[in-house]
Amino acid sequence: MESNKTVIDDLKSLVNIVNDGKEGYLSASDVTDSLELKDLFLRLASQRVGYANELKSHIALHGGESENEGGGVLGALHRTWIDIKQALSSKEDEAVLGAIETGEKVAIEKYDKVIEDYAHHADHITLLQKQRTGILEALKEIETYHIRLER
Repeated sequence: MESNKTVIDDLKSLVNIVNDGKEGYLSASDVTDSLELKDLFLRLASQRVGYANELKSHIALHGGESENEGGGVLGALHRTWIDIKQALSSKEDEAVLGAIETGEKVAIEKYDKVIEDYAHHADHITLLQKQRTGILEALKEIETYHIRLER
């Protein structure tokens, strides 16, 4: 039973982080005037909704449930940080992109930690690796936009 609790707790922490990402992207789409960035942020928010649903399915397979739709406490702090940084910055999109990069790096670290525990997560390791790759690709896309704005 302890093994199931570990799996459920780990997957719930990933649901929190992908919901944090979703909320962060939705917040970012609200503050940018760039239609290109708005489209990107909304696409990535939608991706995170899909990731959360996939994770919740695996939680259910292990006898748990996850009601989280809005992210964790750290997500709220991250969104607040985006708002503060955006308000203080004269280059709003740059500030938002920098905050998103930070959030994506944290998400990748969380996924890495869970993936390292192969013994508990063998039955869904492919899903976790696929989602981690998606987050890494999103980070690279965000970094590319950020570099373009800095020029």
